Amino acid sequence: MTRPGRPAGPTGDTEAVVLTAALKLLLEEGPAALTAQRLYQVTGVSRTTVYRHWPTPADVLAALIDVAPIPPGEPTGDLAEDLHAEVDRLGDRLRDRPVARFLQALVVADAAELRHRYVSDLLEPFHTVLRAAGVPDDDREDAVAMIASPLLLDALLLDRPPARDRAHRIVDTVAGAGTK
Repeated sequence: MTRPGRPAGPTGDTEAVVLTAALKLLLEEGPAALTAQRLYQVTGVSRTTVYRHWPTPADVLAALIDVAPIPPGEPTGDLAEDLHAEVDRLGDRLRDRPVARFLQALVVADAAELRHRYVSDLLEPFHTVLRAAGVPDDDREDAVAMIASPLLLDALLLDRPPARDRAHRIVDTVAGAGTK
């Protein structure tokens, strides 16, 4: 039996409109723009609807993370080749700015839990490759940090293109250090 009243979540169309506008606002104006009033101004979706489903800017950021999963790469079974492919995929995402800008917005918004969740999602493909190669957990954490750090450092803190060459050299070191 269905109960009368409001649905539990926004309709697909409403969610798409609001989150598309939210991403654009975030990239153009920063996280301070993720208010119900501002979302209403750019979408026409009522403030009440926005408040009901995304009561805080952090809720908007969380919803954006939920709809932006990283598509998995196609593994070849060759550790070095698969890690090189993941470096290129992450480098492309950071170079094309929305990922880097989104992470910068999470820093500005002081959303540590969301930032951790988003970065974990970005790094999961590396973990998947290393896990499939049988790399132990502690070694896997170290390897992922060594490989991804130059990419994230350049894109987020130094505002320059991701250091792919450096990350590729680190992949060669990691893959050649007995983690095959």
